[in-house]
Amino acid sequence: MEGIFVPISFFLAIFAILYVYWTTRTKERLALVEKGLDAGIFKGECSQLSLVKWGIFLIAVGLGVVVGFALSNVMDEVVAFFTAILVLGGVGLIVAYFITSKLLKKKEE
Repeated sequence: MEGIFVPISFFLAIFAILYVYWTTRTKERLALVEKGLDAGIFKGECSQLSLVKWGIFLIAVGLGVVVGFALSNVMDEVVAFFTAILVLGGVGLIVAYFITSKLLKKKEE
């Protein structure tokens, strides 16, 4: 019976965080509208470059899981997974930076 309290507490904490976030965001937008300002500043466009960045990062993290699994036979399992995920996630972000910078240069021309 005690084992059920941790998952329930976890989901209640997530719900509380999201509730506070959404109510605060709504209050900010209503305050802007009351002052006569445009509340459209909160609408962010999802650019193709950010999608490329996230795609490369998530592929690299997936490869990190695979490499971590392969390394878990050689070294401690937790260390292997975390190290592989973090290193390959960082490499993925560096690769994404170079690819998006090339795409931006190509787009400007």
